[in-house]
Amino acid sequence: MSGETVNKESDMTTCGINIVEKDRNAIINPLVTCQPLGAMFAVSGVKRGLPLVHGSQGCSTFVRYGFSRHFREPSEIAVTSLHEDAAVFGGRKNLISGIGNLAVRFKPELMGIVTTCSCEIIGDDVEGFIKVAREEMIQKMGKEKAEKIKLIHISTPSFVGNHFTGYDNAVKAMVSNLAEDPEESNGKVNIIPGIVNPGDIREIKHMMGLMGSEGIMLTDTSDPFDSPLRPSTTQKKPYYPKGGTPVEDICNSSNSLGTIALCNYAGSAALELDKKYDVPAVIGQLPIGLQNSDDFVRNMVKLTGMEATDELLDERGLLVDSMADLASRYLFGRNVAIYGDPAMVSSIARFVCELGMVPAVACTGTENPEFVEDMKKVSKESDGPIEVMPGQDLRALELRLKEEPVDLVIGHSDGRVIAKDLGIPLVRVGFPVYDRAGYHRVPIVGYNGGINLLNRITNTVLETYYDETHWKLQQ
Repeated sequence: MSGETVNKESDMTTCGINIVEKDRNAIINPLVTCQPLGAMFAVSGVKRGLPLVHGSQGCSTFVRYGFSRHFREPSEIAVTSLHEDAAVFGGRKNLISGIGNLAVRFKPELMGIVTTCSCEIIGDDVEGFIKVAREEMIQKMGKEKAEKIKLIHISTPSFVGNHFTGYDNAVKAMVSNLAEDPEESNGKVNIIPGIVNPGDIREIKHMMGLMGSEGIMLTDTSDPFDSPLRPSTTQKKPYYPKGGTPVEDICNSSNSLGTIALCNYAGSAALELDKKYDVPAVIGQLPIGLQNSDDFVRNMVKLTGMEATDELLDERGLLVDSMADLASRYLFGRNVAIYGDPAMVSSIARFVCELGMVPAVACTGTENPEFVEDMKKVSKESDGPIEVMPGQDLRALELRLKEEPVDLVIGHSDGRVIAKDLGIPLVRVGFPVYDRAGYHRVPIVGYNGGINLLNRITNTVLETYYDETHWKLQQ
């Protein structure tokens, strides 16, 4: 421990969880980043959507770099490039000229103006600047063309919240500004997937398709972050990848049968549609594992009136069969530490309980009360106590694992060095995964995703605890 004291345990141990409170202000090796990243991610999931970051050059460069090394794809993100003079005179000129230039050159259908700490602190009147930019666009492009481009102000100051709240703010801003007064039901279900991988969104679409249901993804980042490389038949230069949620679908989201938020940190847009347009809202869990996937199917049945088909039940049966084949032989009783996105951590914790493993440590970078409540529910299914570390960082997790090692760590690539130093195998999930290829294409949600994650966990256990002994049974 080298004399470093990081955490103190809460005196209150409830429902089999032990809440570990943070005991320092410094953040070392953080598990979260600032709000604009989440907002840029959400806007990138709109068809011909373009994030415009109102801030310094680094505010977009850092995010583009993060997206590129995880998805192995370029991402179109513009920035107003505020410098020292903007701190004195404001960023009015940069934002207005930036909107105008992008509108003429890129012709987006939606432009998400994402604010950062610099413009928020100096008090830029972003709404006022957008109105002026709109007037100039009308003069240059004509009213019809200018009004086709939706300009959405997304307030995401970096000094509060995190990338999860930024994602939530962006989806809510788009729904609030674009959703139209309800008319006839479209028979669809709105899905707010959260910050997940393209493979996960495609698996959700697959499950809905087997039930004969269509969905409106708010928003759909599957194709924009995982596009085929081929000549474009519609553009001389492919400024935009294929796919994404059409703007008209966002406008039409008020006519849907309901909204399912697959993560509890991104339910604001669902609640907004419920409040303004009486579109029922369901704030659920990421459908990772058997029970959470069952809950998603039940929510779909409740909203649409459709039944689970034999094809979907067969996929469920394959997951159950895989769990029966592997869990008791290789996984039962093994202790696991899980870190990352709070929705993903709590969902994976439930899944490892279903596999007979013990989620000994659950660590996330946000002070999320829903996360603690979720972990209390998971603890009722666990064969051992769970140490819950909300609002923590990877340094705190490292010190905990030095004191009490576990058999397996599940999380993203930022924990790779800790896992290597401590000699604990790491199963990579979530965002970012940049030291392995193709993980963003492989789903971990739904029944098929559960099989993928189960195989990934089991193969890691086999490689670590069986291969070295040539499959001699452990004592």
